[in-house]
Amino acid sequence: MLGYLRLEVRRTLRDRGFVIFGIGMPVLMYVLMTNIGAGPGGADMGWKTASMVGMAAYGALGAAIGTGTGVAEDKQLGWLRQLRITPMGPLRAVVGRGLTGSVTVLPAIAAVLLVGALVNGVRMPAWQWAALTGLLWLGTAPFTLLGLGNGYRLSAQSTGVVNTGCMLLLSIVGGLWFPAELFPSWLRALSAWTPGNRFAELGRSVTEGGAPSLTAVAVLAAWLAVFGTYAVYAYRRAARTV
Repeated sequence: MLGYLRLEVRRTLRDRGFVIFGIGMPVLMYVLMTNIGAGPGGADMGWKTASMVGMAAYGALGAAIGTGTGVAEDKQLGWLRQLRITPMGPLRAVVGRGLTGSVTVLPAIAAVLLVGALVNGVRMPAWQWAALTGLLWLGTAPFTLLGLGNGYRLSAQSTGVVNTGCMLLLSIVGGLWFPAELFPSWLRALSAWTPGNRFAELGRSVTEGGAPSLTAVAVLAAWLAVFGTYAVYAYRRAARTV
């Protein structure tokens, strides 16, 4: 499985589309949101920090879900058929590809955090930067599994569209683009149960000097179980039909 992991990481990082859109787009959005129309003094530091967390989470979420697009393309090319003759069972295959997605989200997180520190002057102790990076990295697991499930279950053309829709829906409703406090009461209540919202809470809690709430961890764990079950089911179904 380690050899499979190394292969998939190299393939992903050689993809120019991933580098441009998976890494560059969140950085561009962060810079625009914190510097355009902010007035002579620029945006206040609280907004720059909150937006940094939101855009880092958005970039990581997109990179994680995007793992499924590569899976769908591999399935179309016959790669999944080759995996069937290896000793890896469905669970190990899904975990291996999931680890690939977890590794490839790191550049998206690091790029936004670097811009926050170097361009927008966000300052935090070293332990907060490390904790923020680590929690955002770990928190992408449910989204990676969602993307994988879509990739195994759908065609290559459908996967790209569905994954993009999932990414936008989870990001917007989760409050990664706009603070959930600005939502209507019914949408704010719904947002609290979405994985995107609780994912962003992991980062916000660190920047505020605290720890993630047990509710946030429980909600993310529940979605991890749901999406993990979906990914294994989708892999088993795809393996029987290719």
